[in-house]
Amino acid sequence: MLKKSLLIIFSWLLAQSAAQAILTIEITQGAEGAQPIAIVPFAWKGKGERPLSLKSIIAADLQRSGQFAPLAERDLISKPHSGSEVKYKTWRALNVGYLVVGSITRLQDDSFQVQFQLLDVFKGRQLAGYSIRSLNSGLRRTAHHISDIIYKTITGEEGAFNTHIAYITITRGKDNKKRYRLAIADADGYNEKIIFSSDKPLMSPSWSPDGTRLAYVSFSHGRPEIFVQNIFSAKREKLVSFKGLNNAPRWSPDGKYLAMTLSRDGNPEIYIMNVNSRKLTRITRSYAIDTEPEWLPNSEGLIFTSDRGGTPQLYEIPLRYYRASGRAKRITFEGNYNARASVSPDGRYIAMINRTQGRFRIAVLERESGLFNILTRGKLDESPSFAPNGRMIIYATEERYRGVLAAVSVDGRARQRLSFNKGDVREPVWSPFTMNK
Repeated sequence: MLKKSLLIIFSWLLAQSAAQAILTIEITQGAEGAQPIAIVPFAWKGKGERPLSLKSIIAADLQRSGQFAPLAERDLISKPHSGSEVKYKTWRALNVGYLVVGSITRLQDDSFQVQFQLLDVFKGRQLAGYSIRSLNSGLRRTAHHISDIIYKTITGEEGAFNTHIAYITITRGKDNKKRYRLAIADADGYNEKIIFSSDKPLMSPSWSPDGTRLAYVSFSHGRPEIFVQNIFSAKREKLVSFKGLNNAPRWSPDGKYLAMTLSRDGNPEIYIMNVNSRKLTRITRSYAIDTEPEWLPNSEGLIFTSDRGGTPQLYEIPLRYYRASGRAKRITFEGNYNARASVSPDGRYIAMINRTQGRFRIAVLERESGLFNILTRGKLDESPSFAPNGRMIIYATEERYRGVLAAVSVDGRARQRLSFNKGDVREPVWSPFTMNK
């Protein structure tokens, strides 16, 4: 493997605080054979101070994907701003396959016109070219959108740069009491927004398929209850508050149902609730603990964690019309602990927490072949969640006794770490594409 270490310091204004928080993104390993690409700083056309660097955002996006190796700015042999200025023969000498050039123009209403071209260096032609109008507050999103276009044009797959993550942060105040916050941010950690804050634990956030709501568990009333909250209006609704456990909500692919763990009948079992009618359907019936349900595509089944075999393992149960249509079968056999499943959007892979020799790491099971691969190297890695294009997995881990986030490509070839300057960060979950549509 080709190992790289790139430290980028990002900062942004917290939504509910005047203090500046720092996010550090460290690319701890780049993918061997990543495609070389050159992104030229965009030309600035207008009066006043140049806005943020789109080039830096695009380069960071593409490098984090593990698929691309952006050329360092000091190695750029020239700085053209349009395809007509490019001398392809010169760029071919650097063995750079692709070149991105562009410009930013300030308009009379103080908005910006962003133009860019993606060029194939070896074929000497343009692959994509767009003109995008943006407000100053939307320039970061515009840069992520450009990264998505570049990624899809070259790889044929959707990019996930213009998506979001939700997560739980835990900090201590001056009184040394813990404060729990449910937050969302851009996929690169910028533009954090606090959705809910409490002095009691918060757990298990889950995005609705349309990206407008989060289901989560709150202990704000002293025991676990499941809430659903609109991320735009902040409207919060208590959905489940039975006696005992109310845990691990997960939205169905059509957004009409939530799978969850309830102990209302005495034992932790998997249930499905119709969100509109609140009608419950019990899915599992076992003397063991059944928990952490995760949907398969098209609602064809659920993956869940159970200790019915003696130790926690993953099981699959088929569904038909949101009812169990067969018996649960065990699907994991590597190690004595496999839990907390996350299913890739295409249903090809299942990510999980695997314990081997006392270490908790993120592993992936390819459903069709049964191939099992441990991806991470930490001691306490947990809460895996797939990017909506299925290429990366974000998860929580520990660094110097503090919770941080990390991400790894599904093949384990690219890795990155994300940490904040204070507090613990836990339980990340990647948003669907639809949040940005």
